[in-house]
Amino acid sequence: MDAARIQALIEAGLPGARVDVRGDDGVHFEADVVSEQFAGKLPLARHRLVYATLGDLMGGAIHALGLKTLTPEEAAGRR
Repeated sequence: MDAARIQALIEAGLPGARVDVRGDDGVHFEADVVSEQFAGKLPLARHRLVYATLGDLMGGAIHALGLKTLTPEEAAGRR
């Protein structure tokens, strides 16, 4: 598994999202995901949306995925 494939899967599952995935060992990754679909959702619900884009890869090919999930407004406020 590589970061580029994970990024592509998240982007396909959350159209319009800005995604940055990092991870060098092939099983542990970190991702920053910015999506309008996160508006009004608590962090756990946001994470579930991302996990749903990866399906059975979570807990299998992807051992761990650290997430930062923000709306575009939240991301703009962090600059």
